[in-house]
Amino acid sequence: MATQEKEILQADDLAGLSHEQLLRFYRTMLTSRKIDEREISLRKQNKTFFQISSAGHEAIGVAIAEHCRPGSDWFFTHYRDRSLVLALGQTPLDHFLAAVGSGADPATGGRQMPCHFSDVRLNIASTSSVVATQFLQAVGAAEADTKISRVPGLRDLVHSFDENQIVVVCGGEGQTSEGEFWEALNTACNLSLPVVFVIEDNEYAISVPVEVQTAGGNISQLVSGFPNLYMVECDGTDIIDAYRAAGSAITHAREQRAPAFIHAHCTRPHSHSMSDDERAYRTEKERAAQELRDPLTRTSALLLESQVATEEELEGLELEISAEVASAADEALASPQAAPDTAMRHLFSEDSDPTSSDFDTESNPQYGDDNLLTMVDLLNACIKSEMERDPRITVFGQDIADASREEALSEVKGKGGVFKVTHGLQKHFGSERVYNTPLAEANIIGRGIGQALRGLRPVVEIQFFDYIWPAMNQLRNELATIRYRSNGTFSAPLVVRTTYGGYLKGGAIYHSQTGETLFTHTPGLYVCMPATAEDANGLLRTAIRCDDPVLFLEHKHLYRQVYNKGRNPGPDFMIPFGKAKVRREGTDITIVTCGALVKRSLDAASIASNEHSIEAEVIDLRTVQPFDMDCIAESVKKTSKVVIVHEDSLSWGIGSEIAARIADELFPWLDGPVKRVASMDTWVAYAPQVEAAILPQVTDVVDAIVELYEY
Repeated sequence: MATQEKEILQADDLAGLSHEQLLRFYRTMLTSRKIDEREISLRKQNKTFFQISSAGHEAIGVAIAEHCRPGSDWFFTHYRDRSLVLALGQTPLDHFLAAVGSGADPATGGRQMPCHFSDVRLNIASTSSVVATQFLQAVGAAEADTKISRVPGLRDLVHSFDENQIVVVCGGEGQTSEGEFWEALNTACNLSLPVVFVIEDNEYAISVPVEVQTAGGNISQLVSGFPNLYMVECDGTDIIDAYRAAGSAITHAREQRAPAFIHAHCTRPHSHSMSDDERAYRTEKERAAQELRDPLTRTSALLLESQVATEEELEGLELEISAEVASAADEALASPQAAPDTAMRHLFSEDSDPTSSDFDTESNPQYGDDNLLTMVDLLNACIKSEMERDPRITVFGQDIADASREEALSEVKGKGGVFKVTHGLQKHFGSERVYNTPLAEANIIGRGIGQALRGLRPVVEIQFFDYIWPAMNQLRNELATIRYRSNGTFSAPLVVRTTYGGYLKGGAIYHSQTGETLFTHTPGLYVCMPATAEDANGLLRTAIRCDDPVLFLEHKHLYRQVYNKGRNPGPDFMIPFGKAKVRREGTDITIVTCGALVKRSLDAASIASNEHSIEAEVIDLRTVQPFDMDCIAESVKKTSKVVIVHEDSLSWGIGSEIAARIADELFPWLDGPVKRVASMDTWVAYAPQVEAAILPQVTDVVDAIVELYEY
């Protein structure tokens, strides 16, 4: 490094940069460092609550920003990108408001740690603490740009679009160990998307050195085999080298509409954060060597050597910036803290409420004919009519297209999903709007989030609920938190369709799972579980039109049943979330259920009536987040006895929460214990007789009704 430093200090070639540009770079870099230092001081005084430094990363940040177009290009940042976002237009005050947890913090309103950058004005997407999830979202955002440019009518429906936009996504070298990084690279290269991947390599992921993280110790070597990927490796502490590298990569992405990769070698002069002490794992010799590569020291030396500034001018600049930073810190400390009564705000849209009457046209269906259609048919009809209404809707997932190879479309019937829900949509709307993805669930959700952030309305499919788990980070930590963590400035209206459940012989462990309770326990996410074809049509339309993420659970067993068929209720038929339906009136016992257990509960109620003269009322919840407590209460006040029936395991299932609410809110009206009927606390078996024993059956519901009635 000493030889390289000497070359820089003596170089006459400043990459065409003017003195004004170099001084501006240094000002931003120094501002970033001074903010870090002030935050460290405030943290030691317990005036802030967390600190993570961008020191050592300042040069690559300002270099990238110089080649970008704030407010046009999109950015998915890393928590060490302070200099980048400052160069794009953020202010020291913005950063101190975040550090003190102020309610005036424009990024999060006091909801996230500092350095989780977010700025809707500058197209800086909300940053989370989860590493590597941003790469797939960036790919989705770039993919959205291609759709906007190619799909007729889209340009007028989204904001902030121009033909030459790019997406910049940043991360540390440790993040490249996550699988989603590789999924993102694969998709960006395969689809030739204008994404600039920036890996800021400071050689440590907290305490784990790069040679432990990365085979060969160099991520550039590992990604060099990706086709269609422009690559550049640079010294990220050298402002000239960083500027050249950023310029070549960003120009390539912008002009060639193809991905680029910047591997910037940075340094980390501080511990990972103030919650870490690097002296526990780094030697003094290594730490001293890091100081020699400080980008601030190297840039100031360059300015002096090239006669851009004198020592006195640099000293004056430092005093000026220190004063500006101190003033911003003081202003932030004096600002109002986030108010406790805002804790529940921005979980969901405050402008579009899918539980309201605005989404209720159930009483006025527009039936075109008397043909009875299956749930598959009416789900398909809903998606088709919504795509005709709104060109922002894209549909993608594994096997959902009719045929990925365009030349085959005219010769084949088309796949259209393993259960045919999306059959014919690609042929009707084209491959820009309906298409297959790799077999990678996080890829599907992450790209969907990126598209939704850009203004599209993706409806994606996870083929089986059993395989949704690789996408859990994107679903719970990203999708469901975006509106909340950005204080309502960003949203991701994404519909995630998936099939679930048993009662189909041969499904076994990995094609029979339920587990909706894991998602009803996720703030910011709606969860639907329709039991009939018409309900599926109306609820899916509500899901597509609302402005928040929805998990739409479709029971495989219900797809083609005769008993739940319905007529097509028309292109504006909607059922609001949180509105249950009484499927059978009764006076003796209330049955609360959903999904495939609705029919079994109705059958059980008929048996109880015919054989035991017990009249059970059956409530179909239809949505489980939210669920209709008012409907339950009205029924319980009439019957005084309740059986909750659901398919998931008995322990910790949705019946537990519903039973707790009933016990808490309706205890004076109860004349018996709240009973639950559900699956055994085990996995669904392959052998039909074992599966039948595990899953709740009609006889189980009848037994519960009779037992409770006789209590």
